Amino acid sequence: MKKIITVSLVLLLLLLPGKAAAKALPYLALYGSPKYGDNFAHFAYASPRAEKGGRLVMPVYGNFDNFNPYIFKGIASGEAAGLSTDTLGIVPVDDTTTVYPLIAKAFELPEDKSYAGFILDERARFHDGSPITADDVIFSFKALTENGSPLYKVYYGDVESAEKLGPHHVRFHFKKGRNNKELPLILAQLPVFSAAYWADKDFSKPELKPQLGNGPYKIGKFSPNKYIVLNRVKDYWAADLPSRKGFFNFDEIRLDYYQDTTITLQALFAGNVDLREEYIAKIWKTGYDNDLVKKGVIIKEEFPHRQTATLQNFGFNLRRPQFADKRVRRAIGLAFNFEWANERLFYNQYERLFSYYSNSGMEATGLPRGKELQILNKYRKELPESVFTTAPQNPVHGDYLSTREHLRRAVGFLREAGYDFVDGKMTNLKTGQPLEFEILSNSANGSAFTRVMLPFINNLKKIGIKAVFRNVEVSVFKNRLDNFDFDMAILSFPMSQMPGNEQKEMWGSAAADIRGSFNLLGVKNPVVDKLIDEMVAADDKEDYIAHIKALDRVLLDGYYMIPQWYAPRQRAAYRDKFVHPETDLPVGFQPFTWWIKKDEL
Repeated sequence: MKKIITVSLVLLLLLLPGKAAAKALPYLALYGSPKYGDNFAHFAYASPRAEKGGRLVMPVYGNFDNFNPYIFKGIASGEAAGLSTDTLGIVPVDDTTTVYPLIAKAFELPEDKSYAGFILDERARFHDGSPITADDVIFSFKALTENGSPLYKVYYGDVESAEKLGPHHVRFHFKKGRNNKELPLILAQLPVFSAAYWADKDFSKPELKPQLGNGPYKIGKFSPNKYIVLNRVKDYWAADLPSRKGFFNFDEIRLDYYQDTTITLQALFAGNVDLREEYIAKIWKTGYDNDLVKKGVIIKEEFPHRQTATLQNFGFNLRRPQFADKRVRRAIGLAFNFEWANERLFYNQYERLFSYYSNSGMEATGLPRGKELQILNKYRKELPESVFTTAPQNPVHGDYLSTREHLRRAVGFLREAGYDFVDGKMTNLKTGQPLEFEILSNSANGSAFTRVMLPFINNLKKIGIKAVFRNVEVSVFKNRLDNFDFDMAILSFPMSQMPGNEQKEMWGSAAADIRGSFNLLGVKNPVVDKLIDEMVAADDKEDYIAHIKALDRVLLDGYYMIPQWYAPRQRAAYRDKFVHPETDLPVGFQPFTWWIKKDEL
């Protein structure tokens, strides 16, 4: 076994004229102490005893036409890129406020937080054997901010410059006065590309050719829109690092592309895929009643998690004039009957999202109080009084009488907004335009949503609103979202365990008009912008959580989306040839810590 080099006992005093002194650190902790000590052996949810070898075939959904997911153009395989490209550091799922070493063996953060430094591991290599250097890190940063997806300009917007101090030493200097506490952790997750490989290539153009990587896998055979085979790098330089020990145990991972999640269930039964995560409650309850499951050839398992719930929603495009008034958006939301869908369609397996940060412990509940109220009071003149007087709450449809009452309230809000019935249609009395819109979905989940949509659309019809559900191919869906060409869409925003800079990209005004940004809804709210800035600059965890709650409350009061649902457990079914680590940690479904049973190799 290779000796693991750490710098936990080496205090390197690095001084630059006019800059604060910083010592080398074995980790970067956003708040408090890290879960793992300086000399930890491995993350608790991975096993160092995992067997290496074998093959994993798993489904992914959609299609791909290139291998660079970091640019705006094309549809790339993010899964393949994630397995073949490493970052400066690693954030484990059970310690989400700390970065541990990977390409960087040590980190720097001075007292005044004016920069973040990264001391690279001299052993770090690309797949062709060339060393990973400071030049590669600086190139990667510039490639993303100058030629990558527009989101990176927002994500790294508080970086003033990148400086090379030596062959394996980089510092990112921050803009004065920004006080972005999370930025060092964000930079630590920078994917690193080879400057030499890209020297005669255009990073901004899609390319259907595997790029030179540095991760645990290398892209091998592939067929566009059909499959990608990834081969484990046998001499992967980081295999024995504590942050990698017990991960990536399969010699080969094959990603098979599908357009519909339901088809992959039959692929599992036929032996064409080895495992699949189940997203449809009805199928989980009724679709596995066969001999393969009864005899244990296929295992069903639920994996509890404490991850912030994915923000799945019916998202309004605020750029559309019919959604400009909050009262209209609120009225439409009153027509969605989650309770009916959960009982009749989901077998009561889901819980309603009630926050932008559901399942995080940082949700806005009740009326604002304490530090959260102090924060909101600063913007009292800019905020609706309802932020202070009305607790966030989803409408509950207990029976037909409650549904009738919600629809009656919806009509009231619409009349306040200048609408009323004209020939049975809810019509804008100023423009004469009926309230109509399209609800857009993609083919990967559209068939499953059809049953949910019908009663929602029917309730809207009862109050004179015409809604049409349209299901399109994944590539068409992405293109329409990128160009903000939709009225309402079924959207999913993966939410960080510790929300930070990425919130600017999702809800910040600066991102609202950038094609391809994550601010698909078009939120432009000055108070939201200010709260995000203050949240990323929070000095301690209490202040940080108070800002998250304040931000959540203001976003909820805007009725920018209709929240859908989440599962507190991830559900997966797999063929009985795998072993996964035994752990009580609620880390969810982590297939890249699994391995093949010895007698199956």
